Amino acid sequence: MDTLTKGQPTLIRRVAIIGGGFSGALQAINLLRHSGPEAVLIERRPEAGRGVAYSAPHPALLLNVRAENMSAFPDAPDHFCRWLEQRAIPADDFVPRAIYGEYLAELLDQAQRASPDRLRVVCASAVAVESGHDGVRVHLDDGVVVSANALVLALGNLPPVPPDNLHPEKMPAGTYAPNPWTADIARDLRADETILIVGTGLTMVDAVLLLEEHGFRGRVVALSRRGLAPKKHGSGSPIATKLSERPPLEASTLLFEVRRRAVDVGWRAAIDELRPFTRSMWLAASAEQRRRFLRHLRPWWDVHRHRIAPAVAERLDRLRANGRLVIVAGKTLSFTADSPDRVTARWRPRGQSRIEQLSVRRVINCSGPIVDIDRTEEPLLRQLRTAGLAASDGLGLGLATDREGRLVGADGNVNERIYALGPMTRGSFWEITAVPDIRIQTWTLARHLSNAHWVSAEGL
Repeated sequence: MDTLTKGQPTLIRRVAIIGGGFSGALQAINLLRHSGPEAVLIERRPEAGRGVAYSAPHPALLLNVRAENMSAFPDAPDHFCRWLEQRAIPADDFVPRAIYGEYLAELLDQAQRASPDRLRVVCASAVAVESGHDGVRVHLDDGVVVSANALVLALGNLPPVPPDNLHPEKMPAGTYAPNPWTADIARDLRADETILIVGTGLTMVDAVLLLEEHGFRGRVVALSRRGLAPKKHGSGSPIATKLSERPPLEASTLLFEVRRRAVDVGWRAAIDELRPFTRSMWLAASAEQRRRFLRHLRPWWDVHRHRIAPAVAERLDRLRANGRLVIVAGKTLSFTADSPDRVTARWRPRGQSRIEQLSVRRVINCSGPIVDIDRTEEPLLRQLRTAGLAASDGLGLGLATDREGRLVGADGNVNERIYALGPMTRGSFWEITAVPDIRIQTWTLARHLSNAHWVSAEGL
């Protein structure tokens, strides 16, 4: 492999990418589009390109972003809509997620067929990484070692951890679904039964829709600390408004300004017009300002910023109106098996001292992905931490990186060889979980890696 000489650009001939979901697949595709280095895409799932988010097969699960904003490429903003038109698929505001998964899988397949010598997809799990001055070595669970000049971690969202005070090993079989994407959450349910969902965010919305589509007609109780559910997008095209200058960084002042603007332009527009400034605001904020935002405003930001399609919101409203979906605020206290197929959940309603309990057939964990890498049991992240190659961002949001996305190790030094993409870089960039943000991040990193390759080659 090529040696990295201090003060000289790195010759990058091969990039290893761990994670073949949206972020990883798009990173590989963009390397090819920029005539960059060879890419080795490592994905544990049988099919790369779709990831968990876009593998959902049911048409009831819709995108949370309008089709016009879902192009994979920032230099071709209408690419997805044109793809839909070519297949005679209506380019409705919010199309099924499964269709978007087909779009991503096709892009990756086309890239492979066009450049089979420059893009290789490996179906395996990465379990360890070594990093040195001459590059990186990725150890796979089948014993294969992939050598590369640079590594991109595109790990996506990590699986959720059990709710507070729930011990999976003590739960009767079939009463606990640890992840709604990896279990048949509607199996063996009767119409008169009650389900408890822990979490009231976007994952809860998907779980409720899946239960409904699979014929469950019982009652769902969704519980979270604040009982906040995602807001809906407005009907029709969103109102476009612009701010003349960057909003204030202090959480209390920012909240005041957004509320003031909401009176003039509506709350959706008041939130949307922050988007051009969000990254720079987060980068400019101090550690304490970031913590205050996370502590006091994050739950409200999440439900107003990350909205659901109007059609989905209408379905949830109907379920709530007829009592089949109840959303409550409180803190879970215990989960106790009271029969071979039932669990009693106890919680304290928010702001109250009394304790409530409910006997349910199943508890579904929709608390959202774990973001604190110090709490995850993911083998690769544990190895990276143990080796000192990775560290928490200090906010419990993901991996510590610099502004270029390069990993910051336990010693505080930047690793010139290892980069991170997507949700695991929240601590550095905050708004980096949706397609419009990640496509720019992958595009920018691909340009960087490709330019390093060509500039170095010209100097040989």
